[in-house]
Amino acid sequence: EVQLVESGGDLVQSGGSLKLSCVGSGYAFSRCGMSWYRQAPGKEREWVSDQSKTGSTNYAASVMGRFTISRDYDKNILYLQMNNLKTEDTAMYYCAACSPKYWGQGTQVTVSA
Repeated sequence: EVQLVESGGDLVQSGGSLKLSCVGSGYAFSRCGMSWYRQAPGKEREWVSDQSKTGSTNYAASVMGRFTISRDYDKNILYLQMNNLKTEDTAMYYCAACSPKYWGQGTQVTVSA
């Protein structure tokens, strides 16, 4: 069974930091690009960042300079380091992989003022 399991979401004050993790199993995710998406209450899911199988990275303008995506290809783990968090970063964060074909269940990030 292919699975992506996120963790690391929490309640944090504005200006704080969090690091999300996404552990993949059941598939060699090193063959694919992996991404982070988020969905805030009442809003559509939006792309946040991705990292290709070769390591190139991309970021949404809203998180550029604050968030850093990284991967441990050997362990099938995707990370998202989030710094200088803002209240507008509050959302459910999802890990996705392979175009994306696979999705995790999400981890909640809440940023208080």
